[in-house]
Amino acid sequence: MVKLWQDLQENLLFVLVCAGIVLALMLLAKLAERFLPQRRKVSTARRVSIIGICSALAAVLHILDFPLIFLAPEFYKLDFSEIPVLLCGFYLGPSATVVCEGVKILLKLLLKGTSTAFVGDFANFAVGCSLVLPATILYHIRKTKSGAVLGLGVGTGILTVFGSAFNAVYLLPKFAQLYGMPLETIISMGTKVNPGVTSVTTFALLCVAPLNLIKGISVSLLTLLLYKRVEKVLFRHK
Repeated sequence: MVKLWQDLQENLLFVLVCAGIVLALMLLAKLAERFLPQRRKVSTARRVSIIGICSALAAVLHILDFPLIFLAPEFYKLDFSEIPVLLCGFYLGPSATVVCEGVKILLKLLLKGTSTAFVGDFANFAVGCSLVLPATILYHIRKTKSGAVLGLGVGTGILTVFGSAFNAVYLLPKFAQLYGMPLETIISMGTKVNPGVTSVTTFALLCVAPLNLIKGISVSLLTLLLYKRVEKVLFRHK
């Protein structure tokens, strides 16, 4: 009974942390929009439809994730689901980016469920926002190619640093706790990939950081190539 109560407390605390971070990101996006230049005027119905289309595309790309076993243990996977989220954010603004990222995760859970006690899904949302939110904000300050490059570059840097630190400080210990896998076992999995991994810190630096950097660069390059090409097709208004 005591163990059940402890498990309930741990799960409730995780839910509260998730809700707090989601709310904080949404408030940050709304606050940023107040100081941005005038945004594109889009009807509510069209805004919802664009977010829905981009979220669905992002969910499919999220499901098609794949591991880079030469960089990190196989439960760390690379996906390109932030591309439709960025396309949505570049067109509609920061708050749409956060909503799109959140709906993507909900759709993925409905279609595939979770294999990481929801920790990986929360990580994908929070760490994904660390790329797409600053990139979207900076692009809307200056809607040029150089503005997009700057935003994506800053977003990639934040993704790499924040994603690695968040894994070391919270996500890895919480995954070990909720999934029921000893933290030492996770570290040993990292050691098999890179002998330099001897602790949570080195795991984050040598496994998580390179993976996040590769994701940020690849997603950024593909977004730069695609946005202007698909803008009129994906977001056209008849």
